[in-house]
Amino acid sequence: MTYLRAPNRLTSSARNLLPSTVMATPGKAARNNRSAANGAALLTSRDNRWLKEFRMALRGGLPTEDGFVGVEGVRLVEEALRSGCPIRAVLFSESGERHHERLASLIDPPEMAFPVLRTTDRLFEGLADTEHPQGVAALVKPREVSFDDLVSTPSTACAPLLVVLAGVQDPGNVGTILRTAAAFGATGGASPYSPKALRASAGAALHLPILAGMSLAILLTQFKIAGIRTLASSVRENLGSLPSTALPPTVGARFSASPSGDAAPPLLAPWEVDWCQPVALLVGNEGGGLPEEVERSADARIRIPMASGVESLNAAAAAAVVLYEAARQRNSIRASNIQESVASQPPKTPDAVRSPKSSDALRPPEET
Repeated sequence: MTYLRAPNRLTSSARNLLPSTVMATPGKAARNNRSAANGAALLTSRDNRWLKEFRMALRGGLPTEDGFVGVEGVRLVEEALRSGCPIRAVLFSESGERHHERLASLIDPPEMAFPVLRTTDRLFEGLADTEHPQGVAALVKPREVSFDDLVSTPSTACAPLLVVLAGVQDPGNVGTILRTAAAFGATGGASPYSPKALRASAGAALHLPILAGMSLAILLTQFKIAGIRTLASSVRENLGSLPSTALPPTVGARFSASPSGDAAPPLLAPWEVDWCQPVALLVGNEGGGLPEEVERSADARIRIPMASGVESLNAAAAAAVVLYEAARQRNSIRASNIQESVASQPPKTPDAVRSPKSSDALRPPEET
């Protein structure tokens, strides 16, 4: 159903579809008058259909039947409105109406065909996912991305740079990795959405093309068919009893999963990878990393050398280190806004990864 922004029509639609009552008690009269002035009745029933949808999307962390997800907080709602993604509705609480002025240019134009709803502070707190809600939320549908869209090369990039979150559980890590990926020039990713993840990404997940709903096994197979090299972030020195090996020089865009049937993929430092080739970085669970079978199937494994006594970085921090090196290299080939802080690498071989050489394998590029 399409909703018009004319106040009378919007008020009528809200009353007819979802029973609402404008509170008339003296203490709330002023706030109710403000709600009416802004064009919508105050939703006061917990069983209101709109409030049920917002509760499911925000507190429940589930998309609506039409695929809309919940975003909460004035900054994230503003990002959603600016993203160009479809908006189903915007909801203010009584106290949250103070943010209306900031969002007015994005929600008030007559051509905006979604309702602006209002409810009580108490009911808003019951559907919000944050401990201290700001009183504004929206239902937004993330852009639909196909696999072909994901692996295509944007005009601003030298090659696809994809980030695949395979088992990352903490919503804060998911959101931070997505935000970092967008900041350092990744062209797309694969990850589920959740309100906390969207909030932690500061809206980056609404701008970065993200493919959701495809199993990891199918995704990895599709990458190989498309000539996208997979790099598995690893917390392990060795994979079981199989020795690691370096890939031999190879010419061409297609690569095998492993150099031989009895050797594990090579273990490389971030600066030993040619990030200007089509690459997908696989980031695993915060505790155990990627499943061992996923690491074995990757074209190479990547590990950040660290001082002795430090076991590992958290998933988001590790992804930031690796993606910065990717951005540094890609910036040296194609001009961007990211300034280089270290010298350029030697000329790259045609391979997406280079073989480690003795002690140089664990030494970062020298600073200028």
